[in-house]
Amino acid sequence: MQPRPQSHSAALGPGCTGPSLANPTPLAFDHQRQVAQAPSCGAEAFAVDPAALANGQPRKHTTYPYVTGTSVLGITYKDGVLLASDTLGAYGSTKRYKSFDRLRKVNESCIVGAGGELSDFQYIMRLLEELSDDDFCMDDGHTLKPAEVHSYLCRVLYNRRNKMDPLWNSLVVGGFHAGKPFLGTVGMQGTNYTDAHVATGFGNHLARPLMREHHRPDMSEEEATALLHQCLKVCYYRDKNSINKFTIAKVSAEGVTISEPFALETEWRYKLFENPAANAAGAW
Repeated sequence: MQPRPQSHSAALGPGCTGPSLANPTPLAFDHQRQVAQAPSCGAEAFAVDPAALANGQPRKHTTYPYVTGTSVLGITYKDGVLLASDTLGAYGSTKRYKSFDRLRKVNESCIVGAGGELSDFQYIMRLLEELSDDDFCMDDGHTLKPAEVHSYLCRVLYNRRNKMDPLWNSLVVGGFHAGKPFLGTVGMQGTNYTDAHVATGFGNHLARPLMREHHRPDMSEEEATALLHQCLKVCYYRDKNSINKFTIAKVSAEGVTISEPFALETEWRYKLFENPAANAAGAW
């Protein structure tokens, strides 16, 4: 029985790209059969051709993020670390994906949260999953420590920045190791620091003043959670690319837990909210 002819893309090789892209070449069929992975229809052998992908245009890197997440907040307390974010993936100003988990577990002692381009965050998580799989296969009882994950992500983002192809993310790394909490952040250019509380995006302007005022190193988990709720509420009020659907991740000596999504009680009947332009000179 003759094999069914397949469609073929000049860029990606044989596949299901539509009959209009099938390019049978019967005269060169015998020659093509000698080439590894040549399709049975006689088209060109499988290859990824950057020129074909670009349709004759020069290769271009990502110049602007499309589906993005907003602020990620992190705070330490006496027994561990808490990270918080909403679950929105915004397509520009459109609240497109409302159940995207932006807080991810790396191993039993570390979690990562991300703002910025969500597809780049998925790529970063694949890199971390490969490292975690290597640790599992070695089976020697050693796993990546939070500080090592933070250092690795600093190198990855700085490396991509040097290639003029940055990963458009601001990351927060939280963990607990040797009885001490760890909290750090990494920017899209590899800039990084560690602190007792961190934030990305608008959270740097809206939430960190509250953290500076109320955070204490000896806070209990309940006090730290209440402070995060206050910060999340302020970010939701002031950031248009935020929704009232949040998750909180905890890292402690017991391991990693990520909460189910929840909403906060809000109040919109303030007079300044009803007419925000009342005292703004020149406003519409």
